[in-house]
Order: sequence, then structure tokens, then C-alpha cells
Amino acid sequence: MSTAPDCRLYLITPPALDDLAGFGRTLAETLDAGDVAALQIRLKGASDEVIAAAVDVLMPIAHSRDVAVILNDRPDLAAALRCDGVHVGQDDPPCREARRIMGKGAMIGVTCHDSRHLAMEAAEAGADYVAFGAFFPTTTKAAPTRAEPDLLTIWQESMEIPCVAIGGITADNAEGLVAAGADFLAVSAGVWAHPEGPAAAVRDLNAAIVRGLAARGQTQA
Repeated sequence: MSTAPDCRLYLITPPALDDLAGFGRTLAETLDAGDVAALQIRLKGASDEVIAAAVDVLMPIAHSRDVAVILNDRPDLAAALRCDGVHVGQDDPPCREARRIMGKGAMIGVTCHDSRHLAMEAAEAGADYVAFGAFFPTTTKAAPTRAEPDLLTIWQESMEIPCVAIGGITADNAEGLVAAGADFLAVSAGVWAHPEGPAAAVRDLNAAIVRGLAARGQTQA
């Protein structure tokens, strides 16, 4: 997951994939619509078999488009399925344990809610990115904290590792987070539930990223 350009899209799957083959076709169209850095497969509560089947179908689609595949929560399963990385929350195996399981080359991301302290601990533990949120109300998952955009600005000014903004992000509200300093925008419902379809959402989000980066450049000038 490259940090160039200065902000990129990070897709998260819907919480359940009832029609895996159909979603695979949708994913291909969505990834073809614009720049996407990574796809997180997040199927909380699903069995190992269901998750493995999803990775088996979705990873080739993503990899053929140079999109990294990150599995949520489970470094053991991510390693077994040869995913590119894992994203762990505060209640999951810690960053150092995830690194031990997955090896040096894997991408390890850590949920840090609205806490610079947690993010700095994750950075010191070797995380490849930290995720802050939720920035907006979200229906995708329970969000125990609400983060403010200036958290992204402070992080960008003081730390090297990338930060991901997550939580209720849509094409309509993304620009300000990019301007504030997000390196990646993690989006789920804002893509899959877009009224004009997920491909339109990716196009609109990439346009918002361009506008946000222009605003960030003006602020820094």
C-alpha cells in the first residue's frame, strides 16, 4: 500500500457477502472505476471457511489490479490465506503478535480510535499504518469514539507512518478529511450503498481526494 499519491482510497467489504460471486463481479467493476490502494475483507462473525472462501474469490480480483488485500482481526488466518496484511483492533492480537505471526513483509494496521497515545504505541510496535475514527456517524459497525479532523493534521505533522481515516466517510464529506491530512480514506457503506452504485462512488471519492489535496496544499503554502 503505497503512500503516493498523498491520499488514496481504502475499501472495506460489506459486513456480509451473501452472493460471493456476484460481489466479485461488483468488486471488479468498482476497482476499475478509479484509484484504490487496498481492500479490507471484514466479515465479523463469519466462520473461517466463509472468510477463506471470500479471500479465495476476492484476492485474485484485487491483486490483478494492484490492490492490496488486508484481512480484519485475524493475523493467524491472514497468514494462512497469504493475505498482504491484517488490521487489528484494540481487542485483537496486539501489533507485535500480528507481526510475529505474519512476518516482516506483511502490512499491519491498528485501530486507534481518537487516541494519539494508542497510535504512537502502535507506531512504536511496528505498525505500518494507524486508523483514526469514527469521524462521522456510521451504520457499518459500532463506533465507540468520535475523532476530529485536527487529529489527522497533528499526526501528519509529527509522525512518519500513514494515518487512515475511517467511519461514516462518503464522497460528500471526504474532502475535509483529506485536507486535514488523511493518507487513506477507509470506506465501506459510502461505496457499496452509494445511490448511483459503487463504481460512481469510487469516481466521486477520488474526485473528493483531488480537491482535498489541493486544499491541503493551499494550507501548507
